[in-house]
Amino acid sequence: MTTPATVLFDLDGTLLDTAPDMGMAANRVLAEYNLPPLSQEQIYRHTSHGARGLLTAGFGDKAKEQDPIALRARFLHHYGQAICAGTTLYEGIEALLDLLEHQAIPWGIVTNKPEGLTHQLLTFFPRLQQAQVIVGADTYAHAKPHPLPLLEAAKTLNCAPEHCFYVGDIENDMLAARAANMGAAVAAWGYTGGDDVISKWEADHIFATPHHLSAFIGS
Repeated sequence: MTTPATVLFDLDGTLLDTAPDMGMAANRVLAEYNLPPLSQEQIYRHTSHGARGLLTAGFGDKAKEQDPIALRARFLHHYGQAICAGTTLYEGIEALLDLLEHQAIPWGIVTNKPEGLTHQLLTFFPRLQQAQVIVGADTYAHAKPHPLPLLEAAKTLNCAPEHCFYVGDIENDMLAARAANMGAAVAAWGYTGGDDVISKWEADHIFATPHHLSAFIGS
């Protein structure tokens, strides 16, 4: 795929390093159940899979004994109370967004974070609030890896899906991109690693850093 006409981004592990605050919320839930906290390595391995991934890692074999809806509600409560204590923008993202805007390439955010929490978090990052479209997990009837959120975002930006890039850091992001007939680009600077085998994700591109993505778009 040549330079995209539109770029859509995942949020956690792609634009923002949210692991410190996501991990803290998970550990507060675990503490309520007298379970040991997740290590930093566990937090970074599971953050892109959200509350479910973090809590499953924390509860281990005991996860099946719990009510997942109640656990998620507790997680979201704690996360909303301290949503940006340690979250940071990845180095190179601001320059990447500047480049997109300089080249008049629209960009947006499609995340599996609930829409309300997404907007709450983005108040701390005015640069990201400038996205031309922001889609959360509950904006439409389906969340990723279903292609609907990506297709609706592209429609909002008046761009044919085949001329869009979707950039994310987990395999479900690539599944969603391919199902939407978009270019699939791995943000390898995010929460990839551990058991991930990126080469099996059938992505169109793998970018080690935001600077590498900028170089591709600027070429």
